[in-house]
Amino acid sequence: MRALDRKLWRDLWNLRGQSLAIIAVMASGVACFIMFMSTLDSLLQSRDRYYSEYRFAEIFVPIKRAPETVALRLAEIDGVSKVDTRVVAPVTVDMEGFHEPIIGTITSIPDSGEPKLNRLYLRAGRLIEPGRNDEVVISEAYADAHQLNPGDTLHVIINGKREQLRIVGSGSSPEYVHQVPPGGAFPDYERYAIMWMGRTPLSRAYDMDGAFNNVVLTLTRGADEQAIMDQVEAILKPYGGVGAIARKDQSSNYILEQELSQLENLSGIFPMIFLGVAAFLLNVVVSRLVGTQREQVAALKAFGYSNLSIALHYLQMIMMIVLAGIVIGVPVGASLGHMLSEIYVGFFRLPFLDFILEPLRVIQVSLITIIAGLLGTLAAVRSAVRLKPAEAMRPEAPAVYRASILEKAGLQRLFSAPTRMILRNLGHKPVKSLLSILGIALAIGILMTGQFQKDSTYYMMYVRYDLSQRDDLTVVFNEPKSQRALTELVSLPGVEFGESFRMVPVRLRFEHRHYRTMIWAMEPDSEIRRLVDNDLNIVKPPPEGIILNEYLANNILHVNVGDQVVVETLDGRMRKASLPVVGFIRQDFGVTAYMSLRALNRLMQEGELISGASLYIDEFYANEIYREIKERPAIAGSLIRKQEIKNFHRTMDQTMLFWTSVATIFAIIIAVGVVYNSARIILTERSRELASLRVLGYTRGEISYILLGELALLTLVALPIGLAFGRGLCGYIAWAVNNDMYRVPLIVEPSTYAFAALCVLLAAAASGLLVRQRLDKLDLIEVLKTKE
Repeated sequence: MRALDRKLWRDLWNLRGQSLAIIAVMASGVACFIMFMSTLDSLLQSRDRYYSEYRFAEIFVPIKRAPETVALRLAEIDGVSKVDTRVVAPVTVDMEGFHEPIIGTITSIPDSGEPKLNRLYLRAGRLIEPGRNDEVVISEAYADAHQLNPGDTLHVIINGKREQLRIVGSGSSPEYVHQVPPGGAFPDYERYAIMWMGRTPLSRAYDMDGAFNNVVLTLTRGADEQAIMDQVEAILKPYGGVGAIARKDQSSNYILEQELSQLENLSGIFPMIFLGVAAFLLNVVVSRLVGTQREQVAALKAFGYSNLSIALHYLQMIMMIVLAGIVIGVPVGASLGHMLSEIYVGFFRLPFLDFILEPLRVIQVSLITIIAGLLGTLAAVRSAVRLKPAEAMRPEAPAVYRASILEKAGLQRLFSAPTRMILRNLGHKPVKSLLSILGIALAIGILMTGQFQKDSTYYMMYVRYDLSQRDDLTVVFNEPKSQRALTELVSLPGVEFGESFRMVPVRLRFEHRHYRTMIWAMEPDSEIRRLVDNDLNIVKPPPEGIILNEYLANNILHVNVGDQVVVETLDGRMRKASLPVVGFIRQDFGVTAYMSLRALNRLMQEGELISGASLYIDEFYANEIYREIKERPAIAGSLIRKQEIKNFHRTMDQTMLFWTSVATIFAIIIAVGVVYNSARIILTERSRELASLRVLGYTRGEISYILLGELALLTLVALPIGLAFGRGLCGYIAWAVNNDMYRVPLIVEPSTYAFAALCVLLAAAASGLLVRQRLDKLDLIEVLKTKE
């Protein structure tokens, strides 16, 4: 074995504690990258396979009613590959022993065989058989929520008639990977049922024999999607068309795409932070190692070793640490990625998971890690190469004595000699002190990111459900009703108060830009459901004009207050009107537009109609109210506020809890690595001084105070800097994950600051104990030997 190789292994052994800490930080960064990217790649592959094998449609068009012959005209459009007409309708399900209302969507499938598009993936049972008018296939999620199996029966209200249906199968469709009830924000598998029924009995129930109210299409390769959608809308406009919807805007797929986009954004943030911290630690350790090995480097050069050999020696040590981090991080990241993929597959109800770890991702993270390690230590290696043998043979010149700030102020008598030594040493080495402070501050900031997402999400829910949507029960009608419908609901026993609202799907246009969204209208003095912005101000809908969500206005349509936007209603009548933008509202959820109820009704030219009602109810009468709602065919659906909140917590427990836990563990590893390295470096640099003090009569406790007091002071100074850095880092993450569905506000609770600070303080205490043990074992004779 060459002499340099023996030195390499000896150095690694002597630095084993610091090296292991850096390896742990490196492995955390690698694991984080592999976890995110393997999850993203696996979900994309699973989604693409599901969409392809089960023929997910590319264009969706709901209408009022059209004869089947119209489908032939759609099939003749240049670029259309397949056309599949359907009957799709809202239903109400009455489950025995389940008091709350259950709404559902029922979709027709062929009486025999599979649909052309949006095929069903059967998890249990079979498809519909010809001539069996009472058979139905239900979604796997709904079946699991209620423990339903093939052979069980359901009571479903179809077009006002109560029908008993027999379950023959359960499964899923690419059309419903994300099953959120109309008007809801989170999946609710107990109260939202997806069903498929034979075309003949469903058409007969809705008087759709020889007709359809929904059509889906696929396109040939290279077809102009927008041009085809325009032609489809033109053909279906006389039949109550409400606008064609591209796959990218289809509600289920849209939510899936937004989540995958957010996952991709996170994959580029956290791993880079972790690897950056690891590169910083490597730089500090190698720089100070070179400083303590001046004489060894000089001796090597004197014996004929070239600058290249010495540079390669230190680079070899760096590469061994980096490669160890990669070797550990890749399998850990793959394991975490599989766990996270399973969580997402369950959340989106994908029927299968094709987990993959692309070799390209391993190569990618390896190159990033190696480059980060080399860049982080380039200056340290260069300093070793530039050392001149004659100069390096001499010990490093002692620091120039300078009185500390306290001594200059004449306050030295207030402090003991060890305390003055601590302050004087920090003043003599300001750059090294600042580097230690920076490393600890980075650890604090990273610790905050794991908890911040929870803080922001809970704040969003507070604004949404405590300040804005304060109703106990939201009721939505199957078509607009007069104000009399509200009066009837308020008259029910147990309903304390009610307010009306109206929702209209629209396409907003400004110049060449357009966006499909919803106009929500309410009375200006509404109390149950209010418009509350991010600053917790209540915004009243204007008597004229339209208020736009700020994100919709600035990031999508690019309009200013005073501009005119074209509103095209998508309710079957396709009205168009130009409205002035009278204001913006900053909200975290969605991209909705708002008007006063009277102004929207004037736009619709239909009189004083409403889409639904927000109700305060007495919980004592809740079951009676739910039963009454189930028996009213005019009510298409309902949302219970407390259940929406429960759905939120369940959703967060599935996804955010896992990521928060992983991020916190990785951040704690970084915190321990940074603080422990700082403590060990201080010990290495000052062991000779501390041993001298022991010989001069200082006790173990006194020299421990000098060493650990310096670490404590550095940690305390780093705390406010780290907390400020952490807030800035949280702000960057909030900005990076914004999308059309929601914008994450920068909310950092005091508990998050306290958690980050406490973790670093505990890491400092643990590191201090480890260093104290080494200090007690200090070999005074060996340390005091003359270096020359």
